[in-house]
Amino acid sequence: MKHAAIILALATSATLATAPAEAKGCLKGAAVGGVGGHFVGKGHAVAGAAIGCAVGHHRAKVAARKQAAQAQPHRG
Repeated sequence: MKHAAIILALATSATLATAPAEAKGCLKGAAVGGVGGHFVGKGHAVAGAAIGCAVGHHRAKVAARKQAAQAQPHRG
């Protein structure tokens, strides 16, 4: 079972590596979520990866907005 999870993770990361730049944060989140889901129980690795991807993408988006706001000159 462990080998199947590793092969699935590698195949998923290879597929997502070719995704456009809009998927920023998804790979890191999917990796962390997949590992976390794997330790939670049988069959949860894929769900963990999907949720991790969504959370990672959201956090990257928030960080990009924050960085863009800091780059703007302050008007006041």
